[in-house]
Amino acid sequence: MTQMKTLHTLGPLRPLHSLLAGVLGLGMLLGVVPAGAQETSPANPAPTNSNLSAPLFYQLLLGELNVSAGDPGAGYSLILDAARKQNDPELFRRAVEIALQARSGDAALSAARAWSQAIPVSPDADRFELQILLALNRAGETAPVLRRLVEQAPALTRNDAINAIPQIYARAPDKAEALRVVREALTPSLRHSAYAAAAWTTIGFMELLADQLPQALASARSGHSAEPASPFPALLAIELVERGQASAEPVVKGQLKASPPTAGGNNAVALAYARLLFDMQRQAEARTLLENLTRVQPDTPEPWLLLATLQVQDKHLPAATQSVQTYMALLRQAGDERAARGLTQAYLLMAQIAERQKDYATASAWLDRIENADDIMAAQMRRASLLANQGQMAKARALLRNHPERRPDDARLKFVAEAQLLRDFKDWQKAYEVYGEAVARFPRDSDMLYDQAMMAEKLDRIDEMERILRKVIEVNPDQHQAYNALGYSLADRGLRLTEARQLIEKAVAMAPEDAYIQDSLGWVLFRQGESKRAIDVLETAFARRPDAEIAAHLGEVLWTSGDRERALKIWREGLLLASDNETLLGTLQRLRVKP
Repeated sequence: MTQMKTLHTLGPLRPLHSLLAGVLGLGMLLGVVPAGAQETSPANPAPTNSNLSAPLFYQLLLGELNVSAGDPGAGYSLILDAARKQNDPELFRRAVEIALQARSGDAALSAARAWSQAIPVSPDADRFELQILLALNRAGETAPVLRRLVEQAPALTRNDAINAIPQIYARAPDKAEALRVVREALTPSLRHSAYAAAAWTTIGFMELLADQLPQALASARSGHSAEPASPFPALLAIELVERGQASAEPVVKGQLKASPPTAGGNNAVALAYARLLFDMQRQAEARTLLENLTRVQPDTPEPWLLLATLQVQDKHLPAATQSVQTYMALLRQAGDERAARGLTQAYLLMAQIAERQKDYATASAWLDRIENADDIMAAQMRRASLLANQGQMAKARALLRNHPERRPDDARLKFVAEAQLLRDFKDWQKAYEVYGEAVARFPRDSDMLYDQAMMAEKLDRIDEMERILRKVIEVNPDQHQAYNALGYSLADRGLRLTEARQLIEKAVAMAPEDAYIQDSLGWVLFRQGESKRAIDVLETAFARRPDAEIAAHLGEVLWTSGDRERALKIWREGLLLASDNETLLGTLQRLRVKP
């Protein structure tokens, strides 16, 4: 009987249950339900008597007895031979399963390929072959089978199948190789108008996995050109903007122009873009988009919560309360598994609203509704804020420090929460000390070190700030924020401007589309007397990310260059973005300007 190679001679292979789950999941993504998953119905009648001959029946029985007796190799050979004689997909499936149970990847692959050759139009066989190849880290061989799977997917769900491909290849260790095979498999789809947008998007996401951001941007643009109304390239563009590729944003705007939010429509792009605008602190644009979404799709919960968060920031507390209440009502109507998590977010926001209104008892009552253990820490952070706002900072800090550490990350989270609480109350010294404790416990945590450096700067301990930031760079040489922070701090004080510029330019090289780093570059250029170039850089940064601090710098350079009308205009825009921004207010006070 055939002896199958075991796992240790083949390389890594995922466990059987994981692999079978992946095969079933791939089938669902491609819109084809595996035969074993179908239910009996008028369309799927109950099985009839088998037409197996007596010798074939005994061959199968002997095969199963061999498997039960601990000889899967013999059982596999008998059942695979029967499958070939009968061209029976269930027997091929059983041969694959036996090989997988024996952790023999090559045998499972052979059975899947024999199945595919015997029954050429068999998505089940191709799905097994694809998953086995990926489990064996042989992604380079998957292009033909992936192409067949895409072509066999029903026309109505083929775009969904194409969009699922990056998830399937996400664990492939060689991302460049995975990108190559996916591009090869999707070449026919790129030439088909109905599938080109999805195909370009999938190639773009594979390029993202391979850290090829410029190429992914080009793919997003190609997909958008193929079908301007398609949401797929726009969702890729949103992810690219989040990764610093600001020039991808026109793809998003183009899709929303071609397919504006409508009642009953798929408004995923509009909602994702609203979240992006919110994260980029472009509140006015986010608010306009969310107000439109809640008007055309009032029964969709998510836009109401995001709109409420913006309304809290804008201090429109009655409107925020109404939005949260609408969100909670919609979640309760839906009654799905997302409701519990969503209600926790709503309770936290209602507590924040009550806290802003100085109704601390009501705020506490909202927090008491939170029962999910994973959200208790967030509730404790809000309770600590309530105590601090009532002048009980010591109790607030004790509440956070005494919180039990249920998960490995809880200790770190407690330090972050306590330091942030102190920062909210501008107690820079104590915040610096808390970060010091955190760094003592987590000495290689570059984020903690960075935050400690920022507190040193607040305390005007420039030498200490520089020492810590250089430690950040030592621990994490790729943390561009550290180069930027050190360069900007030196430039802002007029110190070692040549070195400051070198540090900032290194940050620019690492994150060329980061508006805040561009702001630092403009500022150091201004300090070095290059006002004209500084204006160009700062205007680009402000267009990329309207921000009060960038407005402060751009306005000052314009003001000192004699263009006072434009300076006043920029400062007014900055005040609309954040009327309490310290840098902007300090600039206006120093220059004695009332915009």
